[in-house]
Amino acid sequence: MQNLLDVILPVFLVIGFGYVAVWRGLFPVGGISGVMRFTTNIAIPCLLFQAISRLDLGNDFDPALLISFYAGATICFALGLFGSRLLLGRPWEDCVAIGFCCLFSNSVLLGLPISERAYGADSLTGNYAIIAFHSPFCYGVGITVMEVVRNRGQSLTRLAASVGRAMFRNALVVAILAGFVVNATGLPIPGVVDDALSLVVRAALPAALFALGGVLIQYKPEGDKIAIAMVCAITLLVHPALVWSFGSALSLPQDAFRSGVLTAAMAPGINAYIFADMYGRGRRVAASSVLIATASSLLTIWLWLEVLA
Repeated sequence: MQNLLDVILPVFLVIGFGYVAVWRGLFPVGGISGVMRFTTNIAIPCLLFQAISRLDLGNDFDPALLISFYAGATICFALGLFGSRLLLGRPWEDCVAIGFCCLFSNSVLLGLPISERAYGADSLTGNYAIIAFHSPFCYGVGITVMEVVRNRGQSLTRLAASVGRAMFRNALVVAILAGFVVNATGLPIPGVVDDALSLVVRAALPAALFALGGVLIQYKPEGDKIAIAMVCAITLLVHPALVWSFGSALSLPQDAFRSGVLTAAMAPGINAYIFADMYGRGRRVAASSVLIATASSLLTIWLWLEVLA
């Protein structure tokens, strides 16, 4: 119960402030869109760039952690994809969008603040290692599979070009790659620039959480109830259970193990809806899944924190 009060509730209260502010007309919907664009296109990319540029690539990237997390994520994508097709009879394009909801955990807006409150800022190395590959991996899988099912028979060259264009339009992917370049080359960042980045970074998580609440009120819980329940079960229960199993088998260190399981336990991120909206497929299921899974994760995250204690 202490984890619920000290770790989870403050994060969800900030989300709730954003939700109530838009609901009661205290903050305009257009303003929330602007805050979300600021966080996803500027503040969070700055956070990821700065964090990755400072990582010790030799010591902080544990292959066992990445294998545990992304093997679990890939299995969950397949479960959502084929579950939607075999159990619900959805078109393949809808199945890919639903599978992406099961693939893309909210590793930044929920995973980082909850992990930091639970285990401290020094424990976030594993989180940043996961996040460094999260957008490139998830968008790479989702876009590739969607392009394959949409363009059956398309040449590999055209398919690769479509995937590449979609990937490099994503600010998170660009920031992550830039961070790796600075890290690998040892390119110095002027102190005044680093200080400016730090100022922006401090606003990233609270602004993003507030904006997330404001965005969620715009989603109506409608669509296929079975599909939504399937997404919630896979993202909140199956993915962290898989990472737990893989991490145990690979003897992950405690900090990395906690980072992997807790990040996997997060609800689908806004990117799940962005992906569905980008292709115009499965939007109602994606929007409702983000809303309902985020609300449900208040309890499931508490349960995972108790198990990890």
